[in-house]
Amino acid sequence: MNIPFLDLKAEYHEQKEEILAAIEQVLEGMQLHNGPQVQALEEEFADYCGTRHAIGVGSGTEALLLAYIAAGIGAGDEVILPSHTFIATAAPLGFLGARPVFVDIDPETYEIDPAQVWKAITPRTKAIAPVHIYGHPADMTAMMEIAQRHDLRVVEDACQAVGAKWHERSVGSFGDLGCFSFVFTKNLKGYGDAGMVTTNDDRLAEQVRLLRDHGRTSKYVHSLFGLNCRLDEMQAAIIRIQMRLHEQRTERRRAIARRYTEQLADSGLTTPVEANAARHVYHLYVVRVPEREGVSCARDSMIEELAGRGISAGIHYPIPCHLQEACAPYGCRAGDLPVTERVVSEILSLPVYPELSDSQVDWIIASVRELSAGKRELSMRKAG
Repeated sequence: MNIPFLDLKAEYHEQKEEILAAIEQVLEGMQLHNGPQVQALEEEFADYCGTRHAIGVGSGTEALLLAYIAAGIGAGDEVILPSHTFIATAAPLGFLGARPVFVDIDPETYEIDPAQVWKAITPRTKAIAPVHIYGHPADMTAMMEIAQRHDLRVVEDACQAVGAKWHERSVGSFGDLGCFSFVFTKNLKGYGDAGMVTTNDDRLAEQVRLLRDHGRTSKYVHSLFGLNCRLDEMQAAIIRIQMRLHEQRTERRRAIARRYTEQLADSGLTTPVEANAARHVYHLYVVRVPEREGVSCARDSMIEELAGRGISAGIHYPIPCHLQEACAPYGCRAGDLPVTERVVSEILSLPVYPELSDSQVDWIIASVRELSAGKRELSMRKAG
């Protein structure tokens, strides 16, 4: 049995005729950006997230960059964010001359730890950028309380979390701005790069709209310096089609995740936690393979052994941001964020996409259980 980590072809063939027809319609009209598909997607996505505005952009990274600019973040400002995230959460801050301040995570949910955010605030702090990592929402109750107490902006990185909720409220609707990615690996996807910024603030929405399109108010009139960060019509058309099945696919992900969690409960692995107030959408299903005495690189060994059984697994993410070479100027060192550093040495992502069959899920579970049991037995022998 061969099980890829993500099967894009299976999803495409499910909607192939509709997608090709939508692309043809866009090409026949030849309005290739900021046209009817983008406008309709923005309306539909704002309604889905429960926000006043949704502004389509070219990628999740562009969403973050424009959100930071609109939030007034610039040279010398500090923004608090978790180190356990993809580098795109931090990179735009470097371009703006701001300083990312990396903090540790909750050891169970892997979300930004509110206690560490409190400790990291300085007179230079301008914003908090909580990341809804893996599809689980950050504690937005705590984030908003901190922000209100210290008059800080909140930019939510929801790039992995379309449809995730905290106390029945959608991520991307809490902070000043929310940022989403529709890159082809995400739960809700286009077939290239695409993104969205959400906000309930009319002024911020207008700012992002200007920034994404050269700051223009009409064809050759520009009220500010902007960028070319537009969402193209073909991607918008594809995403709109995907949205019709998004909740159904999300529930399938959640069902697979429940089965994993139930069947791996006594496997020796640490399975994901879903907080009581959370709706987890399982962009990734991440377990932890604990290091054991006498067994080196247990996680890496399991990935290799799963591959030998035809199962592709991954690591998201092996090197935290604060230890990346790109972040060396910020003075972080190994040992600064012990929870993050321990977690990234043990995490392993299992396939969790909706097109997985029940038999494939059962094979993954059986393989993980068998390999985990074998490693426990080997560890006990060496310890003995």
